[in-house]
Amino acid sequence: MSRAVYPGSFDPFTNGHLDITQRGARIFDELIVAVLINSEKNAMFSVDERKIMAREAAVHLPNVKVMSFEGLLVDFMRQERSRVILRGLRALSDFEYEFQLAQMNRQLAPETETFFMVTDAKYSYLSSRSVKEVFQFGGAIQEFVPPGVFRRLRERIPPAGLK
Repeated sequence: MSRAVYPGSFDPFTNGHLDITQRGARIFDELIVAVLINSEKNAMFSVDERKIMAREAAVHLPNVKVMSFEGLLVDFMRQERSRVILRGLRALSDFEYEFQLAQMNRQLAPETETFFMVTDAKYSYLSSRSVKEVFQFGGAIQEFVPPGVFRRLRERIPPAGLK
């Protein structure tokens, strides 16, 4: 059985993340969306909220599990008996960073392989940070995030221009 791990902070989970999740779920027998617990990052949503949003978005994918992890990704992968990391690439600038991470993970765990999936062009500019910023200033983001994420953003951030 092929099992891959798709790690990230997912703060919040976007339609770009969902696109990679759906495509990964078609390739691998099981895909674990792994929400990173990083106390150094000032996340808008708690780990539990991010897991819920990812689960809601991927509810139609029976081979997708959503979990969280803290510490080294390769330790989590060993725990979950996975040797494949799935990462999405939006632009050339993503590649340099992701390449360095992939090389480090290979040094730490030579049994791991990183698979890069190029994002759909319609999501190539999309990031969790940009979604939050656009929403805070009253921009329409419904096409960028799953409905459950949009609802939670409306509850969390009173957007400018929307009362």
